[in-house]
Amino acid sequence: MLELPSNHTSPSATFVLMGIPGLEVTHLWLLAPLGIMYVVTLVGNSLILTVVWIDPVLHEPMYYFLCILAIVDIVMATSVVPKMLNIFWSGDGIIGFAACFIQMYVVHAATAVETGLLLAMAFDRYVAICKPLHYQTILTQRTMLGIGVAIIFRATTFMTPLSWMVSHLPFCGSLMVPHSYCEHMAVTKLGCADHMPSNLYSLIGSSIIVGIDVIFIATSYSLILQAVFRLSCRDAQIKALSTCGSHVGVMALYYLPGMVSIYVAWFGQDLVPLSFQVLLADFYLVIPPTLNPLIYGLRTKQIRDRGWSVLESCLSGQAHWNS
Repeated sequence: MLELPSNHTSPSATFVLMGIPGLEVTHLWLLAPLGIMYVVTLVGNSLILTVVWIDPVLHEPMYYFLCILAIVDIVMATSVVPKMLNIFWSGDGIIGFAACFIQMYVVHAATAVETGLLLAMAFDRYVAICKPLHYQTILTQRTMLGIGVAIIFRATTFMTPLSWMVSHLPFCGSLMVPHSYCEHMAVTKLGCADHMPSNLYSLIGSSIIVGIDVIFIATSYSLILQAVFRLSCRDAQIKALSTCGSHVGVMALYYLPGMVSIYVAWFGQDLVPLSFQVLLADFYLVIPPTLNPLIYGLRTKQIRDRGWSVLESCLSGQAHWNS
Protein backbone atom coordinates (compact mmCIF):
# COMPACT_ATOMS: atom_id res chain seq x y z
CA MET A 1 0.00 0.00 0.00
CA LEU A 2 2.80 2.42 0.86
CA GLU A 3 5.48 1.09 -1.47
CA LEU A 4 8.30 3.36 -2.51
CA PRO A 5 7.98 5.17 -5.83
CA SER A 6 9.27 3.71 -9.07
CA ASN A 7 12.90 3.39 -10.06
CA HIS A 8 13.17 7.10 -10.93
CA THR A 9 14.02 7.58 -7.24
CA SER A 10 16.68 5.90 -5.16
CA PRO A 11 15.27 3.91 -2.22
CA SER A 12 17.70 5.80 0.02
CA ALA A 13 16.54 9.22 -1.20
CA THR A 14 14.68 11.52 1.14
CA PHE A 15 12.27 14.42 0.99
CA VAL A 16 13.15 17.70 2.67
CA LEU A 17 10.33 19.59 4.40
CA MET A 18 10.88 23.33 4.10
CA GLY A 19 8.66 24.45 6.98
CA ILE A 20 6.86 27.65 6.02
CA PRO A 21 8.41 28.95 2.78
CA GLY A 22 8.90 32.69 2.88
CA LEU A 23 8.46 32.90 6.64
CA GLU A 24 11.62 31.14 7.79
CA VAL A 25 12.40 34.06 10.11
CA THR A 26 9.24 33.28 12.09
CA HIS A 27 10.13 29.62 12.71
CA LEU A 28 11.65 30.26 16.14
CA TRP A 29 8.70 32.46 17.12
CA LEU A 30 6.29 29.66 16.27
CA LEU A 31 8.07 27.15 18.51
CA ALA A 32 6.45 28.35 21.76
CA PRO A 33 2.77 28.50 20.63
CA LEU A 34 3.09 25.25 18.70
CA GLY A 35 4.77 23.48 21.63
CA ILE A 36 2.18 24.77 24.11
CA MET A 37 -0.69 23.62 21.91
CA TYR A 38 0.90 20.19 21.54
CA VAL A 39 1.30 19.84 25.32
CA VAL A 40 -2.33 20.89 25.84
CA THR A 41 -3.37 18.34 23.22
CA LEU A 42 -1.49 15.51 24.93
CA VAL A 43 -2.47 16.42 28.50
CA GLY A 44 -6.08 17.35 27.77
CA ASN A 45 -6.90 14.33 25.64
CA SER A 46 -5.01 11.95 27.95
CA LEU A 47 -6.97 13.34 30.90
CA ILE A 48 -10.26 12.67 29.11
CA LEU A 49 -9.18 9.08 28.38
CA THR A 50 -8.13 8.56 32.00
CA VAL A 51 -11.29 10.05 33.49
CA VAL A 52 -13.63 8.03 31.29
CA TRP A 53 -11.60 4.87 31.87
CA ILE A 54 -11.66 5.03 35.69
CA ASP A 55 -15.23 6.29 36.17
CA PRO A 56 -17.93 3.66 35.40
CA VAL A 57 -20.59 6.39 35.44
CA LEU A 58 -19.05 7.77 32.24
CA HIS A 59 -19.25 4.49 30.35
CA GLU A 60 -21.89 5.83 27.97
CA PRO A 61 -21.96 6.36 24.19
CA MET A 62 -21.21 10.09 24.34
CA TYR A 63 -18.07 9.55 26.40
CA TYR A 64 -16.94 6.63 24.24
CA PHE A 65 -17.09 8.94 21.22
CA LEU A 66 -15.10 11.51 23.19
CA CYS A 67 -12.45 8.89 23.93
CA ILE A 68 -12.12 7.88 20.30
CA LEU A 69 -11.91 11.55 19.34
CA ALA A 70 -9.18 12.07 21.95
CA ILE A 71 -7.15 9.15 20.54
CA VAL A 72 -7.52 10.46 16.99
CA ASP A 73 -6.47 13.95 18.09
CA ILE A 74 -3.35 12.61 19.80
CA VAL A 75 -2.42 10.52 16.75
CA MET A 76 -3.05 13.36 14.30
CA ALA A 77 -1.05 15.93 16.29
CA THR A 78 1.78 13.52 17.06
CA SER A 79 2.14 12.57 13.41
CA VAL A 80 3.10 16.15 12.45
CA VAL A 81 3.94 18.39 15.43
CA PRO A 82 7.23 16.80 16.65
CA LYS A 83 8.65 17.03 13.13
CA MET A 84 7.39 20.62 12.78
CA LEU A 85 9.08 21.57 16.05
CA ASN A 86 12.33 20.00 14.84
CA ILE A 87 12.13 21.93 11.56
CA PHE A 88 11.39 25.23 13.29
CA TRP A 89 14.17 24.72 15.86
CA SER A 90 17.02 23.22 13.85
CA GLY A 91 15.93 23.54 10.24
CA ASP A 92 16.26 19.76 9.81
CA GLY A 93 13.40 18.87 7.50
CA ILE A 94 14.78 15.57 6.18
CA ILE A 95 12.18 12.79 6.08
CA GLY A 96 12.50 9.40 4.42
CA PHE A 97 10.28 8.32 1.54
CA ALA A 98 8.42 5.66 3.50
CA ALA A 99 8.09 7.96 6.52
CA CYS A 100 6.68 10.72 4.32
CA PHE A 101 4.01 8.51 2.79
CA ILE A 102 3.13 7.00 6.18
CA GLN A 103 2.76 10.49 7.64
CA MET A 104 0.57 11.49 4.71
CA TYR A 105 -1.63 8.44 5.17
CA VAL A 106 -1.99 8.92 8.93
CA VAL A 107 -2.76 12.64 8.68
CA HIS A 108 -5.41 12.36 6.00
CA ALA A 109 -6.96 9.17 7.38
CA ALA A 110 -7.17 10.77 10.83
CA THR A 111 -8.95 13.82 9.41
CA ALA A 112 -11.45 11.52 7.66
CA VAL A 113 -12.02 9.62 10.91
CA GLU A 114 -12.46 12.85 12.86
CA THR A 115 -15.16 14.21 10.57
CA GLY A 116 -17.00 10.90 10.95
CA LEU A 117 -16.71 11.15 14.73
CA LEU A 118 -18.11 14.70 14.71
CA LEU A 119 -21.10 13.38 12.78
CA ALA A 120 -21.52 10.49 15.24
CA MET A 121 -21.39 12.92 18.18
CA ALA A 122 -23.99 15.16 16.55
CA PHE A 123 -26.21 12.10 16.10
CA ASP A 124 -25.64 11.17 19.75
CA ARG A 125 -26.76 14.65 20.88
CA TYR A 126 -29.81 14.44 18.58
CA VAL A 127 -30.92 11.14 20.11
CA ALA A 128 -30.19 12.35 23.68
CA ILE A 129 -32.20 15.57 23.30
CA CYS A 130 -34.91 14.68 20.78
CA LYS A 131 -35.52 11.03 21.73
CA PRO A 132 -34.30 10.71 25.34
CA LEU A 133 -36.62 7.80 26.18
CA HIS A 134 -35.16 5.71 23.36
CA TYR A 135 -31.51 6.66 23.91
CA GLN A 136 -30.45 3.33 25.44
CA THR A 137 -32.29 1.27 22.83
CA ILE A 138 -30.98 3.23 19.85
CA LEU A 139 -27.33 3.67 20.85
CA THR A 140 -26.61 0.11 21.91
CA GLN A 141 -23.10 -1.36 22.05
CA ARG A 142 -23.76 -3.09 18.73
CA THR A 143 -24.78 0.21 17.15
CA MET A 144 -21.73 1.94 18.59
CA LEU A 145 -19.45 -0.77 17.21
CA GLY A 146 -21.12 -0.52 13.81
CA ILE A 147 -20.66 3.25 13.73
CA GLY A 148 -17.00 2.95 14.70
CA VAL A 149 -16.29 0.29 12.07
CA ALA A 150 -18.09 2.33 9.40
CA ILE A 151 -16.05 5.45 10.23
CA ILE A 152 -12.73 3.61 10.07
CA PHE A 153 -13.73 1.67 6.92
CA ARG A 154 -14.70 4.88 5.13
CA ALA A 155 -11.40 6.56 6.04
CA THR A 156 -9.23 3.63 4.93
CA THR A 157 -11.30 3.10 1.76
CA PHE A 158 -10.74 6.74 0.85
CA MET A 159 -7.05 6.92 1.74
CA THR A 160 -5.74 3.60 0.40
CA PRO A 161 -6.23 4.39 -3.33
CA LEU A 162 -4.90 7.92 -2.79
CA SER A 163 -1.76 6.65 -1.04
CA TRP A 164 -1.23 4.08 -3.77
CA MET A 165 -1.45 6.72 -6.52
CA VAL A 166 0.95 9.11 -4.78
CA SER A 167 3.49 6.47 -3.73
CA HIS A 168 3.70 5.22 -7.32
CA LEU A 169 4.53 8.60 -8.80
CA PRO A 170 8.10 8.86 -10.14
CA PHE A 171 10.15 11.58 -8.44
CA CYS A 172 13.09 12.60 -10.60
CA GLY A 173 13.56 16.28 -9.80
CA SER A 174 13.64 18.39 -6.66
CA LEU A 175 12.61 16.68 -3.44
CA MET A 176 12.14 19.92 -1.50
CA VAL A 177 8.56 19.88 -0.17
CA PRO A 178 7.26 23.45 0.29
CA HIS A 179 5.38 22.51 3.45
CA SER A 180 5.80 21.64 7.14
CA TYR A 181 4.57 18.07 6.70
CA CYS A 182 3.98 15.67 3.82
CA GLU A 183 0.78 17.28 2.64
CA HIS A 184 -0.67 15.38 -0.29
CA MET A 185 -0.75 18.09 -2.96
CA ALA A 186 2.63 19.54 -1.96
CA VAL A 187 4.25 16.12 -2.46
CA THR A 188 2.47 15.20 -5.69
CA LYS A 189 3.58 18.44 -7.35
CA LEU A 190 7.17 17.17 -7.07
CA GLY A 191 6.39 14.13 -9.21
CA CYS A 192 7.64 14.09 -12.80
CA ALA A 193 4.47 12.39 -14.03
CA ASP A 194 0.86 13.57 -14.25
CA HIS A 195 -0.36 14.12 -10.69
CA MET A 196 -3.81 15.37 -11.67
CA PRO A 197 -5.61 12.02 -11.09
CA SER A 198 -4.55 11.84 -7.43
CA ASN A 199 -5.26 15.53 -6.84
CA LEU A 200 -8.68 15.24 -8.44
CA TYR A 201 -9.43 12.11 -6.44
CA SER A 202 -8.45 13.92 -3.23
CA LEU A 203 -10.57 16.99 -4.04
CA ILE A 204 -13.68 15.02 -5.01
CA GLY A 205 -13.34 12.49 -2.18
CA SER A 206 -12.80 15.15 0.49
CA SER A 207 -15.69 17.24 -0.84
CA ILE A 208 -18.06 14.26 -0.81
CA ILE A 209 -17.07 13.10 2.69
CA VAL A 210 -17.17 16.54 4.27
CA GLY A 211 -20.26 17.59 2.30
CA ILE A 212 -22.28 14.57 3.44
CA ASP A 213 -21.12 14.90 7.05
CA VAL A 214 -21.84 18.64 7.21
CA ILE A 215 -25.33 18.15 5.78
CA PHE A 216 -26.20 15.50 8.37
CA ILE A 217 -24.57 17.48 11.21
CA ALA A 218 -26.52 20.60 10.23
CA THR A 219 -29.73 18.56 10.06
CA SER A 220 -29.07 17.05 13.50
CA TYR A 221 -28.46 20.41 15.14
CA SER A 222 -31.43 22.05 13.43
CA LEU A 223 -33.67 19.30 14.86
CA ILE A 224 -31.97 19.75 18.24
CA LEU A 225 -32.65 23.50 18.16
CA GLN A 226 -36.29 22.89 17.31
CA ALA A 227 -36.58 20.54 20.29
CA VAL A 228 -34.76 23.01 22.57
CA PHE A 229 -37.06 25.90 21.71
CA ARG A 230 -40.04 23.72 22.58
CA LEU A 231 -38.73 23.28 26.14
CA SER A 232 -40.72 25.16 28.77
CA CYS A 233 -37.76 25.60 31.14
CA ARG A 234 -35.61 28.59 30.15
CA ASP A 235 -32.58 27.29 32.10
CA ALA A 236 -32.73 24.04 30.16
CA GLN A 237 -32.90 26.01 26.92
CA ILE A 238 -29.86 28.09 27.81
CA LYS A 239 -27.87 25.03 28.88
CA ALA A 240 -28.72 23.11 25.70
CA LEU A 241 -27.98 26.13 23.48
CA SER A 242 -24.65 26.71 25.24
CA THR A 243 -23.61 23.08 24.76
CA CYS A 244 -24.70 22.96 21.11
CA GLY A 245 -23.11 26.35 20.43
CA SER A 246 -19.72 25.23 21.70
CA HIS A 247 -19.94 22.03 19.67
CA VAL A 248 -20.87 23.92 16.51
CA GLY A 249 -17.99 26.32 17.15
CA VAL A 250 -15.49 23.47 17.34
CA MET A 251 -16.89 21.97 14.14
CA ALA A 252 -16.63 25.32 12.35
CA LEU A 253 -12.97 25.60 13.42
CA TYR A 254 -12.41 22.09 12.08
CA TYR A 255 -14.24 22.24 8.75
CA LEU A 256 -13.71 25.82 7.57
CA PRO A 257 -9.87 25.96 7.65
CA GLY A 258 -9.64 22.45 6.23
CA MET A 259 -11.89 23.08 3.25
CA VAL A 260 -10.46 26.56 2.66
CA SER A 261 -6.98 25.00 2.64
CA ILE A 262 -8.01 22.41 0.04
CA TYR A 263 -9.82 24.82 -2.28
CA VAL A 264 -7.16 27.52 -2.02
CA ALA A 265 -4.52 24.97 -3.04
CA TRP A 266 -6.65 24.18 -6.07
CA PHE A 267 -8.14 27.48 -7.18
CA GLY A 268 -6.31 30.28 -5.34
CA GLN A 269 -2.64 29.45 -5.71
CA ASP A 270 -1.92 32.72 -7.49
CA LEU A 271 -4.12 34.78 -5.15
CA VAL A 272 -3.07 33.50 -1.72
CA PRO A 273 0.60 33.51 -0.65
CA LEU A 274 2.13 30.05 -0.20
CA SER A 275 3.17 30.92 3.36
CA PHE A 276 -0.46 31.58 4.31
CA GLN A 277 -1.57 28.31 2.70
CA VAL A 278 1.02 26.37 4.71
CA LEU A 279 0.16 28.17 7.97
CA LEU A 280 -3.53 27.44 7.44
CA ALA A 281 -2.85 23.75 6.80
CA ASP A 282 -0.52 23.53 9.81
CA PHE A 283 -2.84 25.08 12.35
CA TYR A 284 -5.79 23.16 10.91
CA LEU A 285 -4.07 20.03 12.21
CA VAL A 286 -3.09 21.55 15.58
CA ILE A 287 -5.90 23.86 16.73
CA PRO A 288 -8.83 21.35 16.73
CA PRO A 289 -6.91 18.70 18.76
CA THR A 290 -6.01 21.48 21.22
CA LEU A 291 -9.54 22.85 21.57
CA ASN A 292 -11.48 19.56 21.54
CA PRO A 293 -10.54 18.49 25.09
CA LEU A 294 -11.18 22.03 26.35
CA ILE A 295 -14.59 22.36 24.71
CA TYR A 296 -15.90 18.81 24.98
CA GLY A 297 -14.15 18.03 28.25
CA LEU A 298 -14.25 21.17 30.38
CA ARG A 299 -17.81 22.00 29.33
CA THR A 300 -19.01 18.53 30.32
CA LYS A 301 -19.68 18.68 34.06
CA GLN A 302 -19.02 15.01 34.77
CA ILE A 303 -15.64 15.06 33.03
CA ARG A 304 -14.73 18.44 34.49
CA ASP A 305 -15.46 17.43 38.07
CA ARG A 306 -13.81 14.04 37.76
CA GLY A 307 -10.85 15.55 35.93
CA TRP A 308 -10.17 18.02 38.75
CA SER A 309 -10.32 15.14 41.22
CA VAL A 310 -7.73 13.20 39.21
CA LEU A 311 -5.43 16.24 38.96
CA GLU A 312 -5.76 16.99 42.68
CA SER A 313 -4.94 13.37 43.51
CA CYS A 314 -1.87 13.49 41.27
CA LEU A 315 -0.68 16.79 42.76
CA SER A 316 -1.24 15.67 46.35
CA GLY A 317 0.54 12.40 45.64
CA GLN A 318 3.50 14.28 44.13
CA ALA A 319 3.64 16.63 47.11
CA HIS A 320 3.60 13.66 49.50
CA TRP A 321 6.38 11.97 47.53
CA ASN A 322 8.54 15.12 47.55
CA SER A 323 8.07 15.55 51.30
